[in-house]
Formats: sequence, structure tokens, C-alpha cells
Amino acid sequence: IAVSLEHKAEQTGNHKASVLASTLDEATVRLLTNGKSPERKVGGLDNRGSHFYLALYWAQELAKQTQDTELQQLFAPIAKALTENENKIVEELISVQGKAQDIGGYFHAPRNLVAAVMQPSATFKAILGSL
Repeated sequence: IAVSLEHKAEQTGNHKASVLASTLDEATVRLLTNGKSPERKVGGLDNRGSHFYLALYWAQELAKQTQDTELQQLFAPIAKALTENENKIVEELISVQGKAQDIGGYFHAPRNLVAAVMQPSATFKAILGSL
């Protein structure tokens, strides 16, 4: 996505896209450096946890950058809320692992059942919903 944002910035002169791209690159570096990639065992981070950390790091990078104050102001409260609730969110994400989940079938599963399984953290959803 970062490369797509960079391309958009270059083609259109969109400054915000450039800031989003550079901060996403930084967030990705932090994700990899801090070992927040998905683990193979139950009780560790899975894809959901990995996505949480990317969102956390990206929001933090957007909040600390100074090239676009509008983006900075928009993401500062989100970065703060995600940071303050990191442990709670990770606990919510990990607590649903290792249990059979009903998603209503393999093909054309109902969106609400899939969302409940893939987005198990009410705290994370509430913070993202504040955007």
C-alpha cells in the first residue's frame, strides 16, 4: 500500500498521500523490528494481532510527523487511545484463539459472522470507529 500511496503522491502532487506512504513505511519497519509478525502457535499474535500492531505503529507515526498538521491532529488521539489500550486489545485478540468458530459455511459466509470472528476486539473496533 505504501508504494501505491507514493505513486499517487508523485502522479497527483497529493502531499497527504506522501505523508501516509512515508509513515506507513516507518510503521512497517517498526512492525518487523519489534517482531510483531504472526506466530504459528495458539496464544501468540496471529494476523489480527499483526494488523493491530501495524495500525498502532502507523497511527503513532502519523501523530509524531510534522509535515502535515491536519493528519497529525487527526491521528494523535487515535494513537493515544491505541497505545493506552494496547494490552487490553492484544488480550481480546488472543482470547478467541483455539476455539472453533461458526462462520456459516466456507463459501459466501455471512458478513456478520465473519466480522465477529475476524474483529474480536471491541476496544479496537471502538477506537477505529472514532475516526
